[in-house]
Formats: sequence, structure tokens, C-alpha cells
Amino acid sequence: MVTGDNDRRPEAAGALYRALWRWHFYAGLAVAPFLLILSITGAIYLFNDEIEDRLNPGLRFVTTQAPAMPVSHWIAAAQMAHPGTVTRVDLPASPDRPGIVSITPATGAPLQVAVEPGTMRVMGASVYERTLTGFARVLHGTLTIGTWGDHIVELVACWTLVLLATGLYLWWPRGTRINLGGVFFPRPWLRGRLLWRDVHMTVGVWTTVLILFMILTGLPWAEIQGRIVRQGVTALGIGYPVNRTAPQSVPLKNVLRDAPWTLEETPLPQSQHHDHSGAGSPASGRDTAAEAGVDGIVAGLKRYGLTGGYALLLPAGPTGVYTASVYPNQPQGQRTLFFDRYSGALIRETGYRDYGWGAKAIELGVQLHMGNYFGRINQIVMLLPCLGIILLVVTGIGMWWKRRPSGRLAPPPKVPEARLKGAMILMGVAGLLLPLFGASLIAVIVFDRVAMALHASR
Repeated sequence: MVTGDNDRRPEAAGALYRALWRWHFYAGLAVAPFLLILSITGAIYLFNDEIEDRLNPGLRFVTTQAPAMPVSHWIAAAQMAHPGTVTRVDLPASPDRPGIVSITPATGAPLQVAVEPGTMRVMGASVYERTLTGFARVLHGTLTIGTWGDHIVELVACWTLVLLATGLYLWWPRGTRINLGGVFFPRPWLRGRLLWRDVHMTVGVWTTVLILFMILTGLPWAEIQGRIVRQGVTALGIGYPVNRTAPQSVPLKNVLRDAPWTLEETPLPQSQHHDHSGAGSPASGRDTAAEAGVDGIVAGLKRYGLTGGYALLLPAGPTGVYTASVYPNQPQGQRTLFFDRYSGALIRETGYRDYGWGAKAIELGVQLHMGNYFGRINQIVMLLPCLGIILLVVTGIGMWWKRRPSGRLAPPPKVPEARLKGAMILMGVAGLLLPLFGASLIAVIVFDRVAMALHASR
């Protein structure tokens, strides 16, 4: 975040210090609003189940617990209340939870219809992106503007790494005598900008490791860096082993929102059948054959040890497959099974045991990032960097606002690049490892030079 001048360390006013202060200043101002958005939405999504249980209990808990009726009956009940194409059914993990039937109507947004498994009562429907946690998730990942938003979030993550590195350098104690006050703890007797600076630095140093962990475990989700990481672990043989034993179609992430990271780009297999005349009802958009076949697939899944707590995706088109996905809080339990829509035969099963060690490490990081792995403790630990970022942004902007002359940006003075060869080399290496960051770095340097030239010509 943005720091003020450091008057308690006059010996630190060297060229490198001033240059890194300048980078810290500009990077902080640029990413501060986005960091606020990401930290707030991330904190919300850490407690997504708890929040939705409190806000929408009528859609989250059944009122009558009775032996579950066949899943095809759930679909029929949901279809009666909300006509459209059924794409997915979520089977509850416990008897006090409803089944969720995902329906795409002819017009309007896709719906999640809650149905009591034992009574077939339709409890209500919601649009995922219009729930608090659903909106927070979309805002956190794409800023609600799709691919461009994903790229912006990725850029913010990369430049936050610059903030962490430069911030640690600016904070690093210099001299032979180190006082805990102002280094590891704020000095409460200070006032104004000096107190804000102490809070900024000490919060930063205590949360740096957790913030770094959040960034490194979040980058694999990004569009560009995620693709590079996935290609890298696959090429090294430590990701998901490529399976070419069956005809394949679109990537799993195209049909399953919460697909495991390792399997997002894995092509779906295809069903094999020569006569698709009964596959669906083109006039209505419904695939009645797929809906009717759900009960057989659910019965078959019980033979594979799945009785609830999984998502079942219905086939999309004549060559589509039934896809059952188990995505628990501990990645060791991840399983994805594909069934032929005509024969009901298992085409392929992929689980955590099939991942390479690189993919396993990333999946573990994902669950820790989301606060899932260790339950409440994990949620609280990951909440700390979210709160830390909010404090860093507020104190950083506050320091700059108090320091700046009225009506001026007042950045730290520019340092000749010839005196910063080591730092520039490190930035170049980071740009090669993080291509989107590298492209933005070039743009920033060009902009800085143009701005300086225009200023000098006045």
C-alpha cells in the first residue's frame, strides 16, 4: 500500500530505497480499490454457507424430513413450478437439506430450485449471481465483467506481489538498534500520519506471509497464469494425466462451475450411440430422456459409494454424458465420474488419487484459500489477511492524503534507472514468470517516461 516518508530511518534514503518507495506508491494507488473489493468479497465467501443459512433459511433447510423420493420426481416438481431445461441436480449431504434442481428457463437467468426430497414441495428458487455470496464470488473472480475482469484481478494479484516485496524492503529495520515499537507494534502515543504509518507497517509485516499465500493459491484460477501453471504441471507429468481412451468434447469447466482446478480443462467424454432420435425434445428445449434416466444413474452411483453430497450434471445433447462430481472441503475426497447417457455404463472416473503431486498441492492450496480444509479455524486464519488488506489500504491512502500538497499527486522523486540495475533485473525476471505482469510493467515504464518528458517540456 502507499507509505509515507520514513523519518526515523534517515540512513535509508539511498537510491534503491527511494526507487522502491516510488514503485510502492504507484502500485498502491493503482490497486487499492481493487484490493478492497477482493478482500471484502473474499471475506464474505469464506463464510458462504453460514451467510446463506442465515439470510435464506427457507431455501436452505427442509421443514419435513421423510425418505427421499426418486430424483426424477424432484425434477418433475421443479419443472412444474419453473419450466425450462434441467442442467444439474445437487443431492444433499444430510437429510435436513433440500435437493437443488438447476433450470435454465426459456427467458431469464438460470434458476436454482430448492425441492424437499421427501415431499416434493418446491421451497423456492434463486438466481445464484443475485445471492450475496454468489455475487461476491462473481465480483471476486471477474469484477462482473467477464474475461476482462479476470485479467484485471490477475494484474492486481501480480502487482500486490510488488507491494509485498517493496513494502518489506521499506519496513526492514536498519541500524544496530531495533525497537519493537514502530517495527513490530504500533506506537499508540503517536498521532496523525506517524500513527497511521506505524499501523500500516506493522499490519503489513504481520500479514505478509498470509497475503502471499492467498495470492499464490489464487493465481492458478486466473485465466492467463492459470493456463501457464496447468500447462507446466502437465508437461512435467505432475498434473492430471491425459486420457485419450474415449471421444472428448468441451472442457469440464464449461458445464460445472465448481469443477476441481485440476480437471477444469479436461474434455468431457462422449456417449456412444447410433440412434439419437429419443435424446430430447427440441421444441421445448428439454431432454426428457436424460431427465428420466437420472434415477438409474443415481442408483448406479450408490454402487460406487456415493449416496449424497454430490452434483449430477445431465447430458447436453445426444453425445452428452451424465457427470457426477464430488467436491468436498478436503481435496482427498474429490471424485468425478462420467456415465454414458444410453447404457448407463461408467466411461471414466477421475479422483484425487489420479492427480500428480503438483496438482495435489494446488488443490490443497485452493481449499485452504477458500477456508474449507480445517473448518472454522481455516476460515478465521484466512479472514486475517482479508482484514489486514483492508487496514493496509485505508492507512496507506490515509498517509498519502495527509502528506500530499493540496491538489497534487506528490509521488516520491524519480531515481535514475542506471542506479537500479539489480532491481530492474528482478522486475524483468518477475515479468517473464508472470506474463500479464510483464506486459503491464512495460506499459507502466513507457507511461512514466512519457509523463516525465511532458513534465520536463513545460
